[in-house]
Amino acid sequence: MPLRPTALPIAMRRLVSALLPAALLALAPLPAAAQSQSEEDDLPVAEIQAFAEVFERIKRAYVKEVEDADLLRNAMRGMLSELDPHSAYLDSEEFESLRESTQGEFGGIGIEVGMEDGQLTVITPIDDTPASRAGLQSRDKILRIDDTPTDRLSLQEAVNLMRGDPGTEIRLTILRQGESAPLEVTLTREIIRTQSVKSELLEAGYGYLRVSQFQTRTGEQVASAIRRLERDAPLKGLVLDLRNNPGGVLQAAVDVADAFLDEGLIVYTEGRLPDSEMRFSAGRETVAADVPLVILINGGSASAAEIVAGALQDQRRGVVMGTASFGKGSVQQIMPLGNGEGLKLTTALYFTPDGRSIQAQGIEPDVEVIRGRLEVAEGSGLDVRESDLEGHLQSPDEQRTRSEMSERLREDYQLGEALNLLKALNVLSQRRGG
Repeated sequence: MPLRPTALPIAMRRLVSALLPAALLALAPLPAAAQSQSEEDDLPVAEIQAFAEVFERIKRAYVKEVEDADLLRNAMRGMLSELDPHSAYLDSEEFESLRESTQGEFGGIGIEVGMEDGQLTVITPIDDTPASRAGLQSRDKILRIDDTPTDRLSLQEAVNLMRGDPGTEIRLTILRQGESAPLEVTLTREIIRTQSVKSELLEAGYGYLRVSQFQTRTGEQVASAIRRLERDAPLKGLVLDLRNNPGGVLQAAVDVADAFLDEGLIVYTEGRLPDSEMRFSAGRETVAADVPLVILINGGSASAAEIVAGALQDQRRGVVMGTASFGKGSVQQIMPLGNGEGLKLTTALYFTPDGRSIQAQGIEPDVEVIRGRLEVAEGSGLDVRESDLEGHLQSPDEQRTRSEMSERLREDYQLGEALNLLKALNVLSQRRGG
């Protein structure tokens, strides 16, 4: 059926009348100098007419009556979602949700998700949240949220379903690689107050710094944590753990990298708009410019976490260990609209100091270590130490027993290997100095 403008709703006729003159104007002859710019600005008349006809058919024939505003908003959502997995139309509630995630407090289950091959996919669970305690893993596919299939949900719609009042339950059906059937997990929502930085001493002189995501104050928290670790004695080495870190605020990533660098480029971005091209470099003041460093990454390390790992790797500041990172190297800008809503639009790509694109490539570790558990063969005689004997003398300076720490390093093979590497680097440094 051909387009009949008189049959269109008033709102749609106004849209067509606003768009068609601009498109038709582009058909008039132009000076050669202006022709190339005009070609970029041309509006496709046939596609606008097709859009108007689809709009009219839905209004007239769809099984239920649909408001014009809902159809147009859905069209905008679809337009953005087809660009890439991270661009989205944000209503006022989604604006608030985005603000909460960067500030570090929201109601939900504590999970970072994205779209991968059209499926809702876990990027990483956030530490100490219902999602992490339930054992959700990076790259789990979420098939259903309660009784709602996720295959027709936008990313933001899925996030909205998973967030909710503390104390309420949510049921997720997930598909995990290596499992023969989907798994069903029931979680109870909590107020998620994420502490993005944790620190402790693995052994005397060897520190552990865990950054779970990049929030507004993460850079300050990292600096404070390093000072606490060095309160009693200088550090001989430090493990920076960025595993399962989904990213976050760009400036926070720059601040964390700057804590270990006293010069040089950290990251730069390239896009079509002048203000999307940025360069960030390290300042001279730093809290840990000389501490030997091992950076742990895995498939759940994304975006801002990859910026930090890539900068420290390119600047030869530390050894990157673990498995390849996620590969989310795009920059999203939040653009407010006049109606109080907005766009989250991909406007640029991240590049490491050496010019490597992170997008769909990720960061490859210098030393690949697959996550696992160290098991001691039964009967080998290697699994008994003085600290395991009943009634052994306690060291007055120990904050935790050696057996507790040994168990942790057995549980986390990558962390144990990172500590061993730091010790080896320290030995080599001492020999060179001697």
